[in-house]
Amino acid sequence: MQTDHRDLTAPIAPPALLTRLLNGTLDDPFAVLGPHDRSGDRIVTVFVPGADSVSATVDGAQSAHPLAPAKEYDGIFFGPVPGDAPYRLQATAPGGVAWEFDDPYRFGPVLGEIDDYLMGEGTHKRLWEVLGAHVITHEGVAGTHFAVWAPNAKRVSVAGGFNLWDGRRHVMRRRANTGVWEIFIPGIGEGEPYKYELLGADGKLGPLKADPVGFGSQHPPENASVVRDIRGYGWPDDDWMETRAGRKARTAPISVYEVHLGSWRRKEGGRPISYVEAAEELVDYAADMGFTHIELMPISEYPFDGSWGYQPVGLFAPTVRHGPPHEFRDLVAAAHNKGLGVILDWVPGHFPTDPHGLGRFDGTALYEHADPREGFHQDWNTLIYNYGRTEVRNYLVSNAIYWLEEYHVDGLRVDAVASMLYRDYSRAEGEWVPNKDGGRENYEAIAMLQEMNIATYGAQPGIMTVAEESTSYPKVSAPVDQGGLGFGYKWNMGWMNDTLDYMSREPIYRQHHHHQMTFGLTYAFSENFILPISHDEVVHGKGSMLTRMPGPEDEKFANLRAYYGFMWGHPGKKLLFMGQEFGQRSEWNHDAQIDWAALDDPRHAGLQRLVRDLNTLYRGTPALHALDADPKGFQWIEADDAANSVYAWLRRGGPDDPNAVIICNFTPVERPAYKLGLPATGRWREALNTDAEIYGGGGRGNMGAVDAVGKPRHGQAASTEIYLPPLSTVILIHEG
Repeated sequence: MQTDHRDLTAPIAPPALLTRLLNGTLDDPFAVLGPHDRSGDRIVTVFVPGADSVSATVDGAQSAHPLAPAKEYDGIFFGPVPGDAPYRLQATAPGGVAWEFDDPYRFGPVLGEIDDYLMGEGTHKRLWEVLGAHVITHEGVAGTHFAVWAPNAKRVSVAGGFNLWDGRRHVMRRRANTGVWEIFIPGIGEGEPYKYELLGADGKLGPLKADPVGFGSQHPPENASVVRDIRGYGWPDDDWMETRAGRKARTAPISVYEVHLGSWRRKEGGRPISYVEAAEELVDYAADMGFTHIELMPISEYPFDGSWGYQPVGLFAPTVRHGPPHEFRDLVAAAHNKGLGVILDWVPGHFPTDPHGLGRFDGTALYEHADPREGFHQDWNTLIYNYGRTEVRNYLVSNAIYWLEEYHVDGLRVDAVASMLYRDYSRAEGEWVPNKDGGRENYEAIAMLQEMNIATYGAQPGIMTVAEESTSYPKVSAPVDQGGLGFGYKWNMGWMNDTLDYMSREPIYRQHHHHQMTFGLTYAFSENFILPISHDEVVHGKGSMLTRMPGPEDEKFANLRAYYGFMWGHPGKKLLFMGQEFGQRSEWNHDAQIDWAALDDPRHAGLQRLVRDLNTLYRGTPALHALDADPKGFQWIEADDAANSVYAWLRRGGPDDPNAVIICNFTPVERPAYKLGLPATGRWREALNTDAEIYGGGGRGNMGAVDAVGKPRHGQAASTEIYLPPLSTVILIHEG
């Protein structure tokens, strides 16, 4: 015989648990709330603060079953609900407000034992499929499943506008042995802001936390996570994905356009460009300019505009500054359909201390080291991941795979790798903790980077990873099984520093620093290098590329044109930051768009045309790219003419590819009959001359070609006399 609720004198749970439920310290709400069996009866207990009455309706039945209020426990109602079919709840509040909802505590868990095993082992490479907020239908009801890792928390709950940000209302279920908490909340869907409320290991309530695996976020300065349904995007880029592997090979031309999306172009009212707008405007521009890839500075959600994205809080969320996740996918797809790859800056080296972020997430140093000598970056006032912790390493590796799989990104450029490799990075003696062997290498970070590279290349064929590594750490771009870090490419920071220092000098003094332009060739083939002129070279008082050049205005332009010719002729893939392609005069300002108005000046427009033509020549000339990472593709012709500041070298491609010769004159003195050795007789076409009038130069050159005769010079079988304009680079291609 079923018990009538009027005969019920006590709730299903003892007073101590009800008290903990009321004061928000109960860590196992499913022990109290939801349906429970009492002598064959289904007794339902619910917690609805502020309600006057609550009743339950069983599926298919017309009559409601009132639940009794628990005396002295405001908001707790309980009572029998007949049968075992699903039920819904109806509540009323003072003033006659009424609402109907499904009880989240009548639903079973979503995660399974396999998920528990893989997460506990730290090998769940698709972590985003189990953690975070997922819009699903569970046990026949639509809602959102929330799951978060917080092993040391005493209680975790989901808070949002849907529950008046009351952390007592949706306390999560703790999963055994994994430190993961989960709950399915019916009726919650796309666009709902939420955070996690946690009682720390010390029993104290911490700040509300954004979801470490959240797929969306509110617009800054608001910082709640937002439920985003990232399923169901119909990718239109099958052809690209099937053929992209060849586009990132060491033998392929790679010319990267680095972009800060927030300041590439601004729209009405000064707002940043949207992903949808960039899918047309940015993609069309980069394609027209002849670049092969767009590299986006970090777009993982970040709270502070001034960090440019390098202090991310939402590693799994494309920043909402430009639109929702599917619109970011629109940008990637548009790039692919124009023949452009997309590289993302990825920041696993540190994270900010913002209260809603990962710092002391569950009241302990969970993602970071507890010891500030290991866990705090003094330079950036940021926290350092604990790479030795299995779950943290899995979190980062899974995040890298996430961008490649869910957003079809073609590569990851890893920021600040040097800061990860060395425990004493930017630290004085006594401010760092040696490794187990007493050394400075960070073995745990090295292992994480190796695992990330193995996992990403294994998960997504055709991708590339790139290291921004500023030291001479060996084998950065060598395979892991050969003792390397496993990156595909490494930024050549030494080349960049040396050559820009040389170019900043007055030409009269360059003869004394001649080696700065040649030294890079002593190690040019030790790694797979990208030559980067990045955003870092046009900020913090360094000025712009144009203003760093010496001399009067026209000489500044000539110097920069000659330098770009030198760069595109030099072994190594290319990278240029936005605005540098037309010689923006002002230093980069992240709060405003780059100076597109400069293109009204023919000299700026000419520089832009030069970069476009350099990209076209580079992509169409195997000698300029096919052996970028192979010493067989390079030979000095003249490396020692310091008195004239002239350099000349040979570039080779495959056996049937015409050779190219690059000659640079870095003085403002013309050299009308410079004697130059060449490897073969016959006609050498002047494929590019940075002094051409169309680029803003003086129009001085070699009438389209030079002829080489069989007079050996510079160790070459033939020679010619060539006109070298002042402050210029000339590129010759053999036509036989």
